[in-house]
Amino acid sequence: MLKHLIFFVTFLVCEVALTAPLKVGLVLDKGGKDDKSFNSAAYAGATKAEKELKIELKYVEASDVTALENLHRAFARKKFDLIIGIGFAQTEAIKKISAQHPDVKFALVDGEVAAPNVRSLLFEEHEGSFIVGALAALKSKTGKVGFIGGMDIPLIRRFSLGYEAGAKFINPKISVVNNFIGVTGEAWNNPAKAKELALAQISSGVDIIFVAAGASGSGAFDAIEEKNKLGIGVDSNQNWMKPGVILTSMMKRVDVAVYNTIQDTQNSKFTPGVVRYGFKDKGVDYALDKHNEKILTPELIAKLEDIKTQILSGKIKVPDYYKQSKK
Repeated sequence: MLKHLIFFVTFLVCEVALTAPLKVGLVLDKGGKDDKSFNSAAYAGATKAEKELKIELKYVEASDVTALENLHRAFARKKFDLIIGIGFAQTEAIKKISAQHPDVKFALVDGEVAAPNVRSLLFEEHEGSFIVGALAALKSKTGKVGFIGGMDIPLIRRFSLGYEAGAKFINPKISVVNNFIGVTGEAWNNPAKAKELALAQISSGVDIIFVAAGASGSGAFDAIEEKNKLGIGVDSNQNWMKPGVILTSMMKRVDVAVYNTIQDTQNSKFTPGVVRYGFKDKGVDYALDKHNEKILTPELIAKLEDIKTQILSGKIKVPDYYKQSKK
């Protein structure tokens, strides 16, 4: 009787282990899941996995950078199978906690950690920015376009440099105005400052502005709408925010990267190291939908697709701020 009981209990334990859902912890930055940009894209990918793959998902929003290490540690101590950090600011936290918990898998978006249990998810955002820069030059009536970045960091400089190169590829004489909201994490959540910068650019003659500033972007788009100009969104497809005002969005498919990593982990196919997303796998692209289809004519689309083909073939070499800053 005792042998049967032991067998039955062992069977139940094994059955639970086999059917227990994958536990995924998602650590967002201060912008939070409703920033309509970077974090929103990550959250969308994770919740899609929750629905389709039947995982157990928990997410947290960091109040500031100092909270990141404790948030990752809490997930690791609770035996989560996969912990995903969104944003370069989480690099040090993941580097430390992943070393302390080698049995837990980690993923980091926009940062690189060389560890046997960490996957680094990186994007060719400079190439996507080149495309929308070309579009801005093609649509500009004043010969002056703008860029508003969130935090002044190499990643956002990479957007800026690609955008300017794309604009000058079309019109070498075009003027490109660059502004950054700040030098701390607060820059991602300051719509008032973004609006102030956008209004200043417009008053100087800028008629199209590419905004890569997280939750701050909404302020810039308000100014662009008020002044009857055009904006370009980033990360998520932001066309819906201001139909007819947002020319397109430079999509950085964080949602795809997050979903794929969760799926790989569930299927025992998780691999550490760098995974890059670009035009080839639509990891970056420009957005075309019902909200901007009247603005992007077939002629413009054909031009953009030709530029994309030239980038993929290597005919067009897009400058990369990461490489230039190391020289």
